[in-house]
Amino acid sequence: MEFSLPSSSGEMWASAEHLPLVVYFYPKDNTAGCTTEGLDFNRLLPEFQALGYTVVGISRDGVKSHQNFCTKQGFQFELLSDVDETVCRQFDVLKLKKMYGKEYIGVERSTFVLNEVGEMVHEWRKVKVANHAQEVLDYVKNQAA
Repeated sequence: MEFSLPSSSGEMWASAEHLPLVVYFYPKDNTAGCTTEGLDFNRLLPEFQALGYTVVGISRDGVKSHQNFCTKQGFQFELLSDVDETVCRQFDVLKLKKMYGKEYIGVERSTFVLNEVGEMVHEWRKVKVANHAQEVLDYVKNQAA
């Protein structure tokens, strides 16, 4: 599963250069659940890095929004901008959602682990934020053991 997207650093970011990889998709910058999820991954980032993993977040927000979100929250990992939804479609995370009785297509909170050769080895769909980053870390630790 190879992809390239513009990142919060202002550079193009290519998955093949950052394997193994934890990639999490989230609906929107600066919303409560997405902020909590990002902070949880950020808190555990040194442990992911010690195991050789890169962590990256992806949403449909633009690079400027990502830069503001990273600065405000102090994220030490990249957020990738998928405004044209190419990578969202590649990972099949765009789903029909309902809010206040209206239906719309949104990003289903999902996380994927890609191994050293870019193969997807695990996925979580319909993620609940509470303890999710720890669950992903525990999975990665078990793979390393």
